[in-house]
Order: sequence, then structure tokens, then C-alpha cells
Amino acid sequence: MLEDKILKEYQEAMKARDTLKSTLLSSLRAEMVNAAIKEKKDKLDDNGIIAVIRKQIKQHRDSIEQFEKGGRADLVEKEKRELGILKSYLPAQLSQEEIKKIIEEIILATAAQGPKDMSKVMKEVMVKIGSGADAKTVSDLVKARLFKTA
Repeated sequence: MLEDKILKEYQEAMKARDTLKSTLLSSLRAEMVNAAIKEKKDKLDDNGIIAVIRKQIKQHRDSIEQFEKGGRADLVEKEKRELGILKSYLPAQLSQEEIKKIIEEIILATAAQGPKDMSKVMKEVMVKIGSGADAKTVSDLVKARLFKTA
């Protein structure tokens, strides 16, 4: 289970005195507990944990963008290292070609005509892909495909 893996690696980071990783995983574990409380559960399942990790990844990407604008290369580097650690807990991601193939299948199945069908296509694609790709990547690819047909 993903929660056990995160706990084990947190403990290893603490023993190794890896402050970057231990601090990040401590924060991640706290977010997992908060999400579980919010959902009125004792523990999150793997999909819930992946959702928390994706949220953290999005926050790190936003921080990287802001730090780059502010000229803080030191903080950009730290955020990128943390981002790499977080990404290691996600399941293998589909390639863009695999995502495009799924998008084409859904567009044919739903008879989508253009940008007005974006939400319908996105919903179906995300159901099929699951946690195999992040929503922003899928959204960008669906948008590019649907605007091409418009």
C-alpha cells in the first residue's frame, strides 16, 4: 500500500538525516491525514493518496513558477528536488502518444465536434486513464485536438 511505502521512506529519511525528504514526507503525511479527516475516513485508499500527491505536485509547480519569476534559483532548485520525490510515488504515467490514442477513441465514441464538447470528452478520458496522467496534460491534449477540428 502506498501509505506504508511513504511511512517507511519517511522513517529511512529520518534515520539518514535527509532533512529535505523527511520534511517533505512529513508534510505529505499530514496532508493525507487532513484529507482522510475531511472525507470522514480513518485512512485514505491509494487513489485518495494519489489525489493528495497530485495536489502537492501542482502546488510545487506553481511555487517553481513564482520563484523563477522572482529570480530565486536556490528555491527553484529545492522545489524541483521535492517535486521529483513526490513524482516517484505516482504510478507510471502514460506517454503522450498513448493519451492521444485514448482521446481519439473517446472523440469517436462520443461524436465530439469541437471545443463545445470539451467537458464531455475530458470526463470520459479521465475515467479511462484514471491516475495514468495528470489532468492538465490531458486537458492540453484534448484542447489541441478539439480546436483542430473546429
